[in-house]
Amino acid sequence: MSIPIYRPHLAGNLSRYVEECISTGWISSRGDFIGRFEEAFASYTGVKEATSVSNGTVAIHLILEALGIGPGDEVIVPTFTYIASVNTILQTGAKPVYVDSLEETLQIDPNAVRAAIGPRTKAVMAVHLYGHPCDMDAIVAICDEHSLLLIEDCAEAFGTFWKGRHVGSFGDGATFSFFGNKTITTGEGGMVLARDPNILARCRHLKSQGVSPTREYWHDVLAYNYRMTNIQAAIGLSQIELADEILRKKRELAKTYRESLSGLPLRTHDSVGEVVHSNWMCSVILDNAEYRDDLRQKLKAEGIDTRPFFPPAHRMPHSAAEGDFPVADGLSARGINLPSFPDITEREVHSVCSTIREFF
Repeated sequence: MSIPIYRPHLAGNLSRYVEECISTGWISSRGDFIGRFEEAFASYTGVKEATSVSNGTVAIHLILEALGIGPGDEVIVPTFTYIASVNTILQTGAKPVYVDSLEETLQIDPNAVRAAIGPRTKAVMAVHLYGHPCDMDAIVAICDEHSLLLIEDCAEAFGTFWKGRHVGSFGDGATFSFFGNKTITTGEGGMVLARDPNILARCRHLKSQGVSPTREYWHDVLAYNYRMTNIQAAIGLSQIELADEILRKKRELAKTYRESLSGLPLRTHDSVGEVVHSNWMCSVILDNAEYRDDLRQKLKAEGIDTRPFFPPAHRMPHSAAEGDFPVADGLSARGINLPSFPDITEREVHSVCSTIREFF
């Protein structure tokens, strides 16, 4: 594809930091950049501390384990999400209980959450999809009222704010992804936040093979190797330093798409309410699902890469469940993610928009 769906913004101190890792020999899961990246990330998101991991999926699994979620528990989760949100619940032995989403924002429906609460419900997972925040006032109130744990899946929501607070700062635990197509990237990688410092300490213990802090090569719990490398952290620190610039470019791109595609039988995924949409993906939702695949083929023929919206998790073979989720099904059938990388050129954006206009 001549215009890819995403290309990371790799600039600033990246090469210098990575070269420092190589020249000093600190290339694995120890080194100064790990602590520096964790501190910078915590500061940017407005929390006290954070712990890095090898990818965004294990980040979710780690916080679920640290919070004690397991067999017999139920976790309410939107069916309209990336499958990692659901896979990690299943991996703990807990049961995902699916709920529908809101048409306007694409986010989890608080009324559906309230209706899904049962005697085995232990947690709610709020997934901030495609860079727009969930209604955290409503979700927090529900969790407080029913004494439920709140987990925020912020894989797609670095730079996203709800009423002045960065997402990830509301829940008992929160996770982020730094995959190559995320707003800031470490190639692979992730981050875990937790309200309770004891839970975060448990995350650190579990992510590093459960090694004893006082006895050499002694492991006191069944645990995992979920550690980030120093090279990943070096890349991440250079990305944090560029975060405001990257987010500004993505806001400008979303604005251009919104203005250039106005008047067509589609809508862009815009901010609703007192929020900051990080526009991880610049998305369009068609009025009519029957045109979605044909439009994607038209764009592909012009060398323009796109992605469809995620299929609902309740329709996947390994995580199938009964239920009626019309909003999730409708959004999944009508949604397209357009090229969303921060360094896309004016000419490339014009090519995307003119191709869409030509199709209609």
